[in-house]
Amino acid sequence: MTAPERPRAARWANFLAQGRERIAEPVPLAVEGRITRMIGLTIEAEGIQANIGSRCLIENSNGGTIEAEVVGFAAEHLYLMPTGDIRGIGPDSRVMPTARVYDAPVGKELLGRVIDGAGKPLDGKGPLRTRKRMPLTGHYINPMARKPIDEPLDVGVRTINAMLTVGRGQRMGLFAGTGVGKSVLLGMMTRFTTADVIVVGLIGERGREVKEFIDHILGEEGMARAVVVASPADNSPVMRLHGAAMATTIAEHFRDEGLNVLLLMDSLTRYAQAQRELALAIGEPPATKGYPASVFARIPQLVERAGNGDVGGGSITAFYTVLTEGDDPQDPIADAARGILDGHVVLARRLGDMGHFPAIDIEASISRAMNQITESGHHEAARWVKRVYSTYEKNRDLISVGAYARGSDPRIDESISLHPSILEFLQQDMHTPFDFADSLHDLLALQQTTRGGEMVSRKAGAEPRLVQRDSVSGQR
Repeated sequence: MTAPERPRAARWANFLAQGRERIAEPVPLAVEGRITRMIGLTIEAEGIQANIGSRCLIENSNGGTIEAEVVGFAAEHLYLMPTGDIRGIGPDSRVMPTARVYDAPVGKELLGRVIDGAGKPLDGKGPLRTRKRMPLTGHYINPMARKPIDEPLDVGVRTINAMLTVGRGQRMGLFAGTGVGKSVLLGMMTRFTTADVIVVGLIGERGREVKEFIDHILGEEGMARAVVVASPADNSPVMRLHGAAMATTIAEHFRDEGLNVLLLMDSLTRYAQAQRELALAIGEPPATKGYPASVFARIPQLVERAGNGDVGGGSITAFYTVLTEGDDPQDPIADAARGILDGHVVLARRLGDMGHFPAIDIEASISRAMNQITESGHHEAARWVKRVYSTYEKNRDLISVGAYARGSDPRIDESISLHPSILEFLQQDMHTPFDFADSLHDLLALQQTTRGGEMVSRKAGAEPRLVQRDSVSGQR
């Protein structure tokens, strides 16, 4: 072999050696299917198999890919729901399963951050840099292993602390129509609570409200120990479902770290509506007022993930807002939520229209754990206030038109005298916190008032005393 031929022979020998190595290694199979039909947001594909909840990639006409989640199947067909923009998807587009499921970034690095339903940052502060991820499905806790609700959580709102005391690990519903002040009330609890970490899920709300809630309601003080998961109304139904699951998964992580978490989700109704859109799109028949049966199965699956963890661990105290459509308390989602939550706070439009804030209707609201976490004097005083307030409301029409004659009924006389003090007690400025001790002090001071007296709040810097007012004119 001549000298010029030796380099050529060496190159061929190297090429043949690489070929033998490739032949010896198994060639990975690229499994892919094709889109056969798309109606609305439901994509039908064939030629592949994948599990419910797994992720697939759909090739678009721009050469990129769009993520989608498997939401159903029938025979050889797979039903997918995209999680992003669907532009560029066409007939016969390639579909590739990834064998992965959606998960959530978790860790203290999330504090002060705003993320979307896919766990991507929305606040422009750079990557999250979390080192751990957890599946959105969460983990099961044996109900017999859960720590009982045995201590109150201070939320900084006097009416809730005193009249509707919430325990650590309790799940409460915040029932309200649109524009009654639920977002402001959530912001107050975020800023004033004694919880270690706050997780806020803004699910299906207007995109404009996300920034306003963070800048004007939460503020820097609230965001310092909070994580916000935002999945506004223009997101796909899958992303809205993921947003709620993402917020719950993040709260579960902090609870497992032994911290006391306050989970605020606005709203449970939008979560149910997202599940309704998804279920109807894949052919599930409607049941109650257009809601398929799967909606009423998904709600308790989400809510039951909150609560206390194992004995000695942390807790998730959760508030879920429920939009009562048309202010109808018998709305199917509101009715279902009342049955699985540990109490409900009802915001009344008539109170909001009167400038009464927070517009909490104490007659229609209840905390099912209050009696076991408060002393007898506390819940007896709360029942007394409810009784006096209810007596006035039942006779409001007679009193307002002057048809009631004083002295006819001592209970009505008492309610008329104490009504201004009770209204003052039930109202609170959105920038003024009332801790649990102050709330209880003011409640007991209100109970001690007598006919013709007025409560003076501890926030005014004085001990309980009576400021006499004229029983007819109301002047002090």
